[in-house]
Amino acid sequence: MTPEAQKIFNQIKRKTGKAIGDFNLIEEGDRIAVGVSGGKDSYILLHILEALRKKAPIRFELMAINIDSGFPDYRKEQIENHLRRHHFNYQMVTTNSDQIIEEKLRPGTSYCAFCARLRRGALYSQADKYACNKIALGHHLDDFIETLLLNQFYGGTLSAMAAKLQADNGKHTVIRPLVYTEEAEIQKFCNVYEFPIVNCSCPVAGQEDQKRQRMKQLIKNLAEEIPEIRKSMIAAINNVHPHQLLDRNLSDSDKSRNIPDA
Repeated sequence: MTPEAQKIFNQIKRKTGKAIGDFNLIEEGDRIAVGVSGGKDSYILLHILEALRKKAPIRFELMAINIDSGFPDYRKEQIENHLRRHHFNYQMVTTNSDQIIEEKLRPGTSYCAFCARLRRGALYSQADKYACNKIALGHHLDDFIETLLLNQFYGGTLSAMAAKLQADNGKHTVIRPLVYTEEAEIQKFCNVYEFPIVNCSCPVAGQEDQKRQRMKQLIKNLAEEIPEIRKSMIAAINNVHPHQLLDRNLSDSDKSRNIPDA
């Protein structure tokens, strides 16, 4: 790794370590399934967690898990070669999600959302199979704040992602250690350190999620006037005052436990 790449890597590692400490993401004896799709975010997550594992004061294990949805031309061998070359413990899993989507996708339903649910289910199953109690995903800071805006503008809810939460199946804990890392930092690292990037090869690959792209552009535009907007927004997600919102499901006692108005 070049000195420039090492510098960026260390910056991301520090932010990841802070997130792990702030949200208690990793504990003694954890066995963590790391979802590795072939994209830049999951690669950097795996390498960062491995670097932290080697020097951590606690013992935990990592297992990289790749889910092949079955789409033609998915170059999973490039991912496997990378995992093997860097001596990661890994599992390559092939599913028939492509056939399920073809048969079950209803008109008007998001292709990508349906595919993501199937991949997530397959990842949970593999984590269970290999006795992993936690699942690490590569969502970064930009994913968090884009989701916040998407839910506000299109869903009418004030919600984003959680750095740590109970999985849908009730068996595992999902963690997102890159919560403090901006996408630009990951891209900057990838510009000087070449990961074997592999796209999913699905029929709609390359058709960008227009709503999410609009949120990306909105944040980019605002950042020209407010350079620290990303840090401010991620801080806001971690500094919620329910008593200043309109959720009628919150009791008065729930609201009173929050910080009083300034």
